[in-house]
Amino acid sequence: MRKIEAHRITDLVEQLCIEACCVIPVDLENGFKSCLQQERSPRGKQVLTTMLENARIARDERVPMCQDTGMTVIFVTMGQDVHVTGDFIEDAINKGVRQGYVKGYLRKSVVSDPFRRENTGDNTPAVIHYEMVPGDVFKVTVSPKGFGSENKSALRMLTPSEGIEGVKRFVIDTVSAAGASACPPIIVGVGIGGTMERAAYLSKKALLRPVGSDNDDESLVTFEKETLIDINKLGIGPAGLGGNTTALAVHVITYATHIAGLPVAVNIGCHATRHASGEL
Repeated sequence: MRKIEAHRITDLVEQLCIEACCVIPVDLENGFKSCLQQERSPRGKQVLTTMLENARIARDERVPMCQDTGMTVIFVTMGQDVHVTGDFIEDAINKGVRQGYVKGYLRKSVVSDPFRRENTGDNTPAVIHYEMVPGDVFKVTVSPKGFGSENKSALRMLTPSEGIEGVKRFVIDTVSAAGASACPPIIVGVGIGGTMERAAYLSKKALLRPVGSDNDDESLVTFEKETLIDINKLGIGPAGLGGNTTALAVHVITYATHIAGLPVAVNIGCHATRHASGEL
C-alpha cells in the first residue's frame, strides 16, 4: 500500500490550476500553427496569428490566456493500492483549486446554487471524475472549462438505426448551431455509447487527447477525419469571422451500450482548450 499525504495533492492541484490557465498545451499550439499555414481567409489568418500571440504572452507573463478561467474539471487516475492520508481526497482537491485560483489571480466563476447564483468566491467546488486502476499510480489532470463552449455542447439519445451517419449529422449540426459562440477554432469531443451520463463524460474526456494524434481505435480514424473535413466546410472560421479553420480536431471515445440505444454527446472545447497534468 502506497501512502500519499493529502497536502501533496493540494499543492499539485494548485500548481496545475495556474499552469492550465496560463500555458497552452504544446499540441494545441502546434495545431494553431499548422492551421495557420492552411487557412485561406486573410481575416482567419489574422485571428489565428493573434491567438498564437495571446498564448505566447500568457505563457511568458504567467497570465490567463482567456478571461473565462472556467469551472474546474478534474480527472483523477488513482491506483487501488494508493491510500490518501491526512485529509479527505475531495477536500484536498478543492483546497488546491481554491488556492490556485486565488494565488493565480484567476477569475472565480462558480456559483453555489444554480438558482440562487451566489458566487462561492474561490471557484470551488470542482467537478471531479475518478478512475480507479490497478497499482499505485496517482495522476491528476486539471481542465478548466469555459462556458462559452460548454453552453454549446449537447447530448442526444439516437436510435441504433440512425447509425454512424446519424452520429455524424448530430455532431456537425451541434457545431453549426454553436457558430462563433463556442470561440473557434474548436476541438470537438464526442462520446458514443454507454448511458446518457457515460456518453457525456466520455465526450469531455475526449478533449484531453493530443491534437494531431490518431484514435487508438482504427475503425474511428476515418470517421474523425471525415467529420473534421465536413465541419471545416461550414465556413465558420476562426472567431466566427469566416474561413476554413472551424475545428482543429474531432476526438471520439466509444463505450459498450444497450441493444436499444445509441447515446451521443458532443462536448465542444474552445480555442483555449486548457489542461495540465501531474503525478505523485
